[in-house]
Amino acid sequence: MLAGGYKSVLEARNPDEFRSEIVRFTRGLGFDTVTALTVIDRGPGESQFISIDNTPAGYLDSSSDPIFARRDPVMQHCRVQSMPIVWDQATYVHKGAGELWEEQASFGYVTGIAMALHMPEGRHFMLGVDRDLPLPNDPLELQRTVADLQLFAVHAQDVAMRILIPESLQPERPNLTPRELEALRWTMDAKTAWEVGAIMGISERTAVLHINNAMHKLGCANKHQAVLKALRLGLIH
Repeated sequence: MLAGGYKSVLEARNPDEFRSEIVRFTRGLGFDTVTALTVIDRGPGESQFISIDNTPAGYLDSSSDPIFARRDPVMQHCRVQSMPIVWDQATYVHKGAGELWEEQASFGYVTGIAMALHMPEGRHFMLGVDRDLPLPNDPLELQRTVADLQLFAVHAQDVAMRILIPESLQPERPNLTPRELEALRWTMDAKTAWEVGAIMGISERTAVLHINNAMHKLGCANKHQAVLKALRLGLIH
């Protein structure tokens, strides 16, 4: 089910579809609420925040308070760290913010996992999932849950950058030929170069040429990176 979630989120075409996919994945992982936050640094002290979430309405006012964010140990961790943080009441008490946990716990934010991806050009993506139940006691189960969320975050980040960032800030889209795009689409479906050639009615060597040309134009080191970048740029679906 989780593997299907990775592919499904890549196919999101707008913010509503993106929200539906991250909520579905979150609930499949055993959590109730999710926040996917995209941040674009425009200059010193000036950032744009774009949030896709299913935050309870009553909690929005508190969570959007700048003072709350500055004191929240999970938010502060994600601002500067790329390692995931697994948090509970003790995390807040240790940082002298126990009352913040008490406030959010009343809305179901009792435990959770959060992480951030910091990218070039002042772009950041944070993904956090939360629930009102304790986290798994089994360290291996918790480790698998964190790993699943990390992999999903990488895919979700690609989509967020494609559909949430204003068009004026999007990178220039490379000009791929129809045959190069078709070869990438079949590569996305895990077809080998030989299979791509057979489907497209061309030789394996020509199929490899189309894929390599697409990789070069997209500035990618391998065909898998090329597929992900083409998806993020909206060149293939």
